[in-house]
Amino acid sequence: MLEGTGVTPAEEAAYRLLVRAGELDIADLAARLPGADAAAVVDGLSGRGLVRRLPGGGERYAANPPDVAFGPLLLRGQEALDRARSAVAELAEEHLTTTRRRDAGQLLEIVTGGDAIRQRIRAVQLGTREELLWFCRAGHVAMPSEDNVEEYDMLARGVSYRVLYERQLLEEPGMIDDVAKAIAAGELARAAPTLPVRLAISDRSVAICPLVPRSDDSTEPTAAIVRDSNLLTALIALFESYWSAATPLRLSDGVAVAGPGEGPGPATALSGDERYLLSLLVAGVTDKSIATRLGVSMRTVQRRIRDLMALAGAETRMQLAWQMARRDWLA
Repeated sequence: MLEGTGVTPAEEAAYRLLVRAGELDIADLAARLPGADAAAVVDGLSGRGLVRRLPGGGERYAANPPDVAFGPLLLRGQEALDRARSAVAELAEEHLTTTRRRDAGQLLEIVTGGDAIRQRIRAVQLGTREELLWFCRAGHVAMPSEDNVEEYDMLARGVSYRVLYERQLLEEPGMIDDVAKAIAAGELARAAPTLPVRLAISDRSVAICPLVPRSDDSTEPTAAIVRDSNLLTALIALFESYWSAATPLRLSDGVAVAGPGEGPGPATALSGDERYLLSLLVAGVTDKSIATRLGVSMRTVQRRIRDLMALAGAETRMQLAWQMARRDWLA
């Protein structure tokens, strides 16, 4: 039972005899350990600090307290085990790298079917330790954004989420409220006019990317699981390029709004409705959708935009957007 400390079976038997007896001489040990070299066994135990020779002459020995005697042995054993674990991890990584070079299936896996894709999306999220990157396009292939309940659990665990929303998706009913809820939970969100693909990247080590969406209810969608490779590096670069050009979304009075930057800005004299209208305008939401969201007519929305243009001294909506950024109206 004590082999893990480096003690031999004969040494363990001798130590146990000394613990039970209190003290024994070499002759007693030899009589109780048939077939063993009692002197060599005692030398081995003494060298490990497990037994001590008693004073007064003769060859009498006593066991040292087990909790004290075995402490250094257990520590050395743990250190050796840690070194072994590290060596195994290095070998595993080397083996994986070699396998990936020889077998493309280790780099790219194809998953077919909505249920299978949903399971893999959830598995990728739950396996994330640090950061998830998302491209969220309008419509969905396998899982609507409101069904992604795993995000809130992962945010609570300290996992970072950077999510880029396509403009058309923000116009879907209830979507802005869903985004606001996610931002309140800790999500970093931005909006872009369009996105090239749907994409989720976990810890920059694995990505899942739907390939062929179903054109009708009878066609199953297909997705690719991309692992550490130049292709994954390209997908990460694609995300970062779109992220840097996108409009940040933040909360204003519990509502998700678009702003020119992520840092805090000075207070403004704009009302909450005006700030909300401008945030939707910057995000590219249509006048009709803004009117529906605010519960007013499209003519009222257009009139308010003209009033804000006059306030900013802008002749076009593009100039209004520039003045908004310059004046930190949405900060």
